[in-house]
Amino acid sequence: MADAGAAVPGPDGRPRCPWGAGPPDYLEYHDAEWGVPLRGEHALFERITLESFQSGLSWLTILRKRPAFRTAFAGFDPERIAAFGEADRQRLLADAGIVRNRAKIDAAIGNARAAVALDRPLDELLWSFAPPRTGSRPRTHAEVPATTPESTAMARDLKRRGFAFVGPTTCYALMQATGMVDDHLVDCFRAQ
Repeated sequence: MADAGAAVPGPDGRPRCPWGAGPPDYLEYHDAEWGVPLRGEHALFERITLESFQSGLSWLTILRKRPAFRTAFAGFDPERIAAFGEADRQRLLADAGIVRNRAKIDAAIGNARAAVALDRPLDELLWSFAPPRTGSRPRTHAEVPATTPESTAMARDLKRRGFAFVGPTTCYALMQATGMVDDHLVDCFRAQ
Protein backbone atom coordinates (compact mmCIF):
# COMPACT_ATOMS: atom_id res chain seq x y z
CA MET A 1 0.00 0.00 0.00
CA ALA A 2 1.32 3.48 -0.90
CA ASP A 3 2.07 6.00 1.83
CA ALA A 4 -0.75 8.41 2.55
CA GLY A 5 0.07 11.64 0.77
CA ALA A 6 2.56 10.04 -1.64
CA ALA A 7 2.55 10.89 -5.34
CA VAL A 8 -0.58 9.72 -7.17
CA PRO A 9 -1.24 9.17 -10.87
CA GLY A 10 -2.92 12.02 -12.71
CA PRO A 11 -5.34 11.58 -15.62
CA ASP A 12 -2.39 10.97 -17.96
CA GLY A 13 -0.94 8.31 -15.64
CA ARG A 14 2.09 10.39 -14.59
CA PRO A 15 2.68 10.49 -10.81
CA ARG A 16 2.09 13.90 -9.23
CA CYS A 17 1.97 15.49 -5.82
CA PRO A 18 -1.53 14.55 -4.51
CA TRP A 19 -2.87 18.12 -4.65
CA GLY A 20 -1.72 18.49 -8.28
CA ALA A 21 -3.58 15.46 -9.61
CA GLY A 22 -7.04 16.93 -8.98
CA PRO A 23 -9.03 19.55 -10.92
CA PRO A 24 -7.56 20.72 -14.25
CA ASP A 25 -6.67 24.13 -12.75
CA TYR A 26 -4.49 22.45 -10.11
CA LEU A 27 -3.04 20.01 -12.63
CA GLU A 28 -1.93 22.81 -14.96
CA TYR A 29 -0.57 24.93 -12.10
CA HIS A 30 1.32 21.96 -10.63
CA ASP A 31 2.79 20.90 -13.96
CA ALA A 32 3.73 24.32 -15.35
CA GLU A 33 4.27 26.79 -12.51
CA TRP A 34 4.59 25.49 -8.95
CA GLY A 35 8.21 25.10 -7.94
CA VAL A 36 9.56 26.74 -11.10
CA PRO A 37 12.04 29.54 -10.27
CA LEU A 38 10.33 32.87 -10.88
CA ARG A 39 12.04 36.24 -11.13
CA GLY A 40 10.92 39.79 -11.82
CA GLU A 41 9.31 42.49 -9.72
CA HIS A 42 5.81 42.29 -11.23
CA ALA A 43 5.76 38.48 -11.24
CA LEU A 44 6.91 38.23 -7.62
CA PHE A 45 4.61 41.03 -6.49
CA GLU A 46 1.74 39.14 -8.12
CA ARG A 47 2.62 35.98 -6.24
CA ILE A 48 3.04 37.65 -2.87
CA THR A 49 -0.29 39.43 -3.39
CA LEU A 50 -2.14 36.29 -4.44
CA GLU A 51 -0.65 34.27 -1.58
CA SER A 52 -1.84 37.00 0.80
CA PHE A 53 -5.35 36.89 -0.68
CA GLN A 54 -5.33 33.10 -0.41
CA SER A 55 -4.94 33.20 3.36
CA GLY A 56 -7.94 31.33 4.77
CA LEU A 57 -9.23 30.34 1.32
CA SER A 58 -8.66 27.58 -1.20
CA TRP A 59 -5.81 28.17 -3.65
CA LEU A 60 -8.20 26.93 -6.35
CA THR A 61 -10.40 29.99 -5.68
CA ILE A 62 -7.40 32.27 -6.22
CA LEU A 63 -6.23 30.44 -9.35
CA ARG A 64 -9.65 30.77 -10.93
CA LYS A 65 -9.80 34.48 -10.10
CA ARG A 66 -6.21 35.22 -11.14
CA PRO A 67 -7.11 36.80 -14.53
CA ALA A 68 -9.55 39.17 -12.78
CA PHE A 69 -6.92 39.97 -10.12
CA ARG A 70 -4.42 40.84 -12.87
CA THR A 71 -6.88 43.26 -14.43
CA ALA A 72 -8.07 44.76 -11.14
CA PHE A 73 -4.52 45.23 -9.84
CA ALA A 74 -2.99 46.84 -12.94
CA GLY A 75 -0.97 43.79 -13.97
CA PHE A 76 0.57 43.74 -10.46
CA ASP A 77 2.72 46.76 -11.22
CA PRO A 78 3.70 47.97 -7.72
CA GLU A 79 4.24 51.57 -8.92
CA ARG A 80 0.71 51.76 -10.32
CA ILE A 81 -0.89 50.04 -7.33
CA ALA A 82 1.02 52.26 -4.89
CA ALA A 83 -0.76 55.23 -6.50
CA PHE A 84 -4.23 53.73 -5.92
CA GLY A 85 -6.54 56.05 -4.01
CA GLU A 86 -9.94 55.78 -2.40
CA ALA A 87 -11.77 55.47 -5.75
CA ASP A 88 -9.57 52.48 -6.64
CA ARG A 89 -10.16 50.94 -3.24
CA GLN A 90 -13.94 51.25 -3.70
CA ARG A 91 -13.64 49.82 -7.22
CA LEU A 92 -11.78 46.79 -5.85
CA LEU A 93 -14.29 46.30 -3.05
CA ALA A 94 -17.08 46.22 -5.66
CA ASP A 95 -15.26 43.87 -8.07
CA ALA A 96 -16.96 40.44 -7.88
CA GLY A 97 -14.16 38.95 -9.99
CA ILE A 98 -11.68 39.14 -7.09
CA VAL A 99 -11.77 38.35 -3.38
CA ARG A 100 -13.46 41.41 -1.87
CA ASN A 101 -11.83 41.47 1.53
CA ARG A 102 -11.21 45.01 2.75
CA ALA A 103 -8.17 44.12 4.88
CA LYS A 104 -6.53 42.15 2.06
CA ILE A 105 -7.22 44.88 -0.50
CA ASP A 106 -5.74 47.47 1.85
CA ALA A 107 -2.75 45.17 2.42
CA ALA A 108 -2.17 44.78 -1.33
CA ILE A 109 -2.12 48.55 -1.80
CA GLY A 110 0.06 49.02 1.26
CA ASN A 111 2.38 46.23 0.13
CA ALA A 112 2.80 47.94 -3.24
CA ARG A 113 3.79 51.12 -1.43
CA ALA A 114 6.23 49.14 0.71
CA ALA A 115 7.67 47.45 -2.40
CA VAL A 116 8.20 50.81 -4.11
CA ALA A 117 9.97 52.13 -0.99
CA LEU A 118 12.42 49.19 -0.76
CA ASP A 119 16.13 49.93 -0.68
CA ARG A 120 16.77 46.98 -3.03
CA PRO A 121 14.73 45.26 -5.75
CA LEU A 122 11.85 43.10 -4.48
CA ASP A 123 13.17 40.19 -6.53
CA GLU A 124 16.58 40.39 -4.85
CA LEU A 125 15.07 40.78 -1.37
CA LEU A 126 12.73 37.79 -1.63
CA TRP A 127 15.32 35.48 -3.19
CA SER A 128 17.81 36.38 -0.45
CA PHE A 129 15.76 34.13 1.86
CA ALA A 130 15.89 31.06 -0.42
CA PRO A 131 17.62 28.24 1.42
CA PRO A 132 20.43 26.31 -0.25
CA ARG A 133 19.20 23.34 -2.28
CA THR A 134 19.77 20.12 -0.38
CA GLY A 135 18.86 17.55 -3.00
CA SER A 136 16.56 15.73 -0.58
CA ARG A 137 12.85 15.68 -1.31
CA PRO A 138 9.80 14.83 0.75
CA ARG A 139 8.37 11.35 0.22
CA THR A 140 4.88 12.29 1.33
CA HIS A 141 2.79 15.42 1.68
CA ALA A 142 3.06 15.02 5.48
CA GLU A 143 6.82 15.68 5.21
CA VAL A 144 6.30 19.10 3.59
CA PRO A 145 6.63 21.83 6.23
CA ALA A 146 4.17 24.69 6.62
CA THR A 147 6.93 27.07 7.71
CA THR A 148 10.71 27.08 7.88
CA PRO A 149 13.29 29.28 9.56
CA GLU A 150 13.77 31.01 6.19
CA SER A 151 10.06 31.73 5.72
CA THR A 152 9.88 33.03 9.29
CA ALA A 153 12.85 35.33 8.62
CA MET A 154 11.28 36.51 5.35
CA ALA A 155 7.98 37.29 7.08
CA ARG A 156 9.72 39.17 9.87
CA ASP A 157 11.77 41.24 7.40
CA LEU A 158 8.80 42.02 5.16
CA LYS A 159 6.70 43.11 8.13
CA ARG A 160 9.56 45.32 9.34
CA ARG A 161 9.51 46.94 5.89
CA GLY A 162 5.77 47.67 6.07
CA PHE A 163 4.26 44.61 4.35
CA ALA A 164 1.07 43.01 5.72
CA PHE A 165 -0.58 39.58 5.36
CA VAL A 166 2.87 38.01 5.01
CA GLY A 167 3.20 35.55 7.88
CA PRO A 168 5.62 32.61 7.88
CA THR A 169 3.07 30.21 6.30
CA THR A 170 2.21 32.66 3.51
CA CYS A 171 5.92 33.28 2.92
CA TYR A 172 6.62 29.55 2.73
CA ALA A 173 3.79 29.11 0.21
CA LEU A 174 5.36 31.95 -1.79
CA MET A 175 8.75 30.21 -1.63
CA GLN A 176 7.20 26.98 -2.91
CA ALA A 177 5.21 28.67 -5.66
CA THR A 178 8.19 30.62 -6.98
CA GLY A 179 10.79 27.87 -6.86
CA MET A 180 12.77 29.27 -3.96
CA VAL A 181 12.19 25.80 -2.56
CA ASP A 182 11.05 22.78 -4.54
CA ASP A 183 8.75 20.53 -2.56
CA HIS A 184 7.61 18.24 -5.38
CA LEU A 185 7.48 14.78 -3.84
CA VAL A 186 10.32 12.41 -4.67
CA ASP A 187 8.05 10.24 -6.83
CA CYS A 188 6.39 13.17 -8.63
CA PHE A 189 7.31 13.39 -12.31
CA ARG A 190 8.25 17.05 -11.72
CA ALA A 191 10.96 16.09 -9.21
CA GLN A 192 14.32 16.72 -10.79
